[in-house]
Amino acid sequence: MDALSTLPKNSRPGVLERYAELLPLTPATPRIDLGEGSTPLVRSQRIGPSLGIDDLYFKLESCNPTGSFKDRGMVVAVAKAVEDGAKAVLCASTGNTSASAAAYAAHCGLDAYVLLPKIGIAGGKLAQSIAYGARIVAIEGTFDDALRLAREYCARHPVALVNSVNPHRIQGQKTAAFELVDALGDAPDYLFIPVGNAGNITAYWAGFKQYAERGFARTTPRMMGFQAEGAAPIVLGHIVEDPQTVASAIRIGNPASWQSAIAARDESAGAIDSVTDAEILDAYARLAREEGIFCEPASAASLAGLIKTAAARPDLRGATCVCIITGNGLKDPDTAATFKTTQTDVPARLDAIESALGL
Repeated sequence: MDALSTLPKNSRPGVLERYAELLPLTPATPRIDLGEGSTPLVRSQRIGPSLGIDDLYFKLESCNPTGSFKDRGMVVAVAKAVEDGAKAVLCASTGNTSASAAAYAAHCGLDAYVLLPKIGIAGGKLAQSIAYGARIVAIEGTFDDALRLAREYCARHPVALVNSVNPHRIQGQKTAAFELVDALGDAPDYLFIPVGNAGNITAYWAGFKQYAERGFARTTPRMMGFQAEGAAPIVLGHIVEDPQTVASAIRIGNPASWQSAIAARDESAGAIDSVTDAEILDAYARLAREEGIFCEPASAASLAGLIKTAAARPDLRGATCVCIITGNGLKDPDTAATFKTTQTDVPARLDAIESALGL
């Protein structure tokens, strides 16, 4: 017997295996798998009840292999790049895309090239790209400049562009919508999601529509997208030349998937609104301290948006709501470090510890 045949079957299949029939795969597409997808759906213990929402859930995309939702789309994009004979991939990034692209490139033996804004990249994300061996080029400009240059570069060189303008990225990311329906038995009533480059809200809506068309869901949710107030081009209706927000993952002034995000909003009878940095940081702290969920600031935009919406719409009380937690808090540890610490320094004596703890 072949030794490999004695290994246990993967009880947590990756995106390509779990949803192969709903993805643009061929027999020549390599079935790569870093353990992406099948992320937890956690019911709120405190925040939901405090808002009068009994059925509030958090979809922990932070539990993907590189700590963000990007892995769902990247596994498809890189697999198709390998199928097409690519030897290298390239992306523009505010951090999470570069980490994911570099990881899957390393897994497949490809070179990874990354264009990053020189300023404003969270340390945890940059560390990942370095660890995975990506060739990093920091530009004096914004993410939007980096994406424009990435597209121009890939048009001139035989390198696969793996940003969300690559349709295979959207195809992979839509599988999170499938998982929500699989877990809940139907689509939620409302989906709250951060909006930066707008590929994720586009992907979720595509997934919900596809599941409904196949008869796997009876309904589709209202798509509730939230941008940071200082980087809210869709809300404002015009490009933001110098986007500013503590939520670096959504610090984007000209989203590549702008029009498809508007379509998701309109077709679902949802909304795209903005939240302030103060609201984002409040939600960020509440998630950690009231739910035990440590996310990066951009992820907290989904909860900040729900809190803002709940104040104006009492009909949420009887609804099933899901907030997408897009990235792990360790991506941006510097933000957590700005919060007031409860640390007390004492001598190495029991009585000193008892005094410090008030016992």
